[in-house]
Amino acid sequence: MHTLALFGWTDQRDSQMEDFADLGLQPARVVVQQRSRWQVVADGFEGAATLAGRFAHEAGAGGHPVAGDWVAIDIQGEAARIHGILPRHGTLTRKAAGTTHATQVVAANVDLALLVMALNGDVNPRRLERYLALAAIGGVQPAIVLTKADLVDDPGPQIEAVQGAAGDLPLICVSARSGFGMERLQRWLVPRQTAVLLGSSGAGKSTLVNALAGDEVMATGAIREQDGRGRHTTSHRELLMLPSGALILDTPGMREVGLADGAEGLLDGFADIETLALRCQFSDCTHQREPKCAVQAAIAHGLLSEDRLEGWRKLQLEAAPAVRRVDPITRTEHKKRSVAVQKAFRAAQRAGRADTD
Repeated sequence: MHTLALFGWTDQRDSQMEDFADLGLQPARVVVQQRSRWQVVADGFEGAATLAGRFAHEAGAGGHPVAGDWVAIDIQGEAARIHGILPRHGTLTRKAAGTTHATQVVAANVDLALLVMALNGDVNPRRLERYLALAAIGGVQPAIVLTKADLVDDPGPQIEAVQGAAGDLPLICVSARSGFGMERLQRWLVPRQTAVLLGSSGAGKSTLVNALAGDEVMATGAIREQDGRGRHTTSHRELLMLPSGALILDTPGMREVGLADGAEGLLDGFADIETLALRCQFSDCTHQREPKCAVQAAIAHGLLSEDRLEGWRKLQLEAAPAVRRVDPITRTEHKKRSVAVQKAFRAAQRAGRADTD
């Protein structure tokens, strides 16, 4: 089997290469991304790549290749030049850390997003909701991996908290060091398909990759005792082929998980709230103080948490600007919904401040 096929190339991509092939270029996949440096693999080639001058000028910083991208290259001796990026699928895009509008593509052409949290203090349902929204927007199937099972006596409360945010999504507890749960995790990883690891620093992503690879392929580091936070042992994005033939992409820990675009996928991560909302008496219910509100009734009966509803409201507001860029009909429909949500959110904030006065 050719190298490209092992890295996920399919016959459907042949048509995407036609224009590039007419220029004498060949396809390759980006396996390492380090700021302005790339490593690519192609049939008969594996090595460093730079951007061709015209492509670098036309693409701009935001249009440069990322780990997982399929690109068109020419080979010159022991190096390659990238002339373009093939259409992406399964793209994870977030708001760039520390910015308001700039976006950052985290990974491209991904089939499965493994959302990683450590059981010894890293479980955060609100952050998980953001990861789930990120996956839904990018059209990537999510699954949840709770690491460091060997460091907790009873993972029950953490599992319950995660299930409250994730519902029936696939979830597994593992210990990379003891091997607990690793065989089951391996079954999620399919040859020639790409899984990406997303999680905060110290969640154990690199240790997980090493265990799956059966070798020390990624640097690891201990978490800091004073605050339980991890060091950024992974400083770049790298796509690795596991012994099973599955592909896994390790990423640096995310300090911020801001949504970049496409709020329509946001609803997929909050299907429970959307389903409940259909039962409300009023179609424009803000789930605040309206009579016969099914969402508030679920909260009163302990079936839904206030924190989850608050997370849904915040994500609705954050993703609103992107939805307005989609098309006129979507903008109109979203405006009706967004106005009500924003009013309710501001009212809740005012009520919260009043309670503390």
